[in-house]
Amino acid sequence: MDLRQFLMCLSLCTAFALSKPTEKKDRVHHEPQLSDKVHNDAQSFDYDHDAFLGAEEAKTFDQLTPEESKERLGKIVSKIDGDKDGFVTVDELKDWIKFAQKRWIYEDVERQWKGHDLNEDGLVSWEEYKNATYGYVLDDPDPDDGFNYKQMMVRDERRFKMADKDGDLIATKEEFTAFLHPEEYDYMKDIVVQETMEDIDKNADGFIDLEEYIGWQAYQGGDR
Repeated sequence: MDLRQFLMCLSLCTAFALSKPTEKKDRVHHEPQLSDKVHNDAQSFDYDHDAFLGAEEAKTFDQLTPEESKERLGKIVSKIDGDKDGFVTVDELKDWIKFAQKRWIYEDVERQWKGHDLNEDGLVSWEEYKNATYGYVLDDPDPDDGFNYKQMMVRDERRFKMADKDGDLIATKEEFTAFLHPEEYDYMKDIVVQETMEDIDKNADGFIDLEEYIGWQAYQGGDR
């Protein structure tokens, strides 16, 4: 297929692959927008470019000649073609868009993995995470900013244990991803709900009243 046909197919797959419920599903991590451009294929495919390539990668295409763009796109298409049969199926294109959508999660995990796998054994234990994250603040019982780091550590430990499926307090990369981004894993949904309740239920009565909810909305900037 030519480039225009490919982009038309991409537009259709974007609609299927990225469709989401309208309500906010959590208050733990929030995904960046796929694009700040208007999604109107009658005017341009700029939104689809951002969704397909990522906004930063799409910007680099603006600096390329049509020939260079075609060459780079060909290399990307070869990555999408999972079975290497020379064709990109709708399912392969959907999988790629989903991967591009979640790329920021993988990049975040990789960055934090390097900072917490202190002994470089390919695993992150709770002790490693605790020492790397809280080691320098736990020595100060009264931090200048007044933040309760010990309470935050207890909360992190609870979430770490939930993510750690085998209960050995040592996380594989998949378990570490569930710890950092629990909203992406079904078995972590309870901890997402629990932490959300704790954040909003300021009087800890087990209920969220209107005042608490409005206060949280105001704190979050009114976008949730």
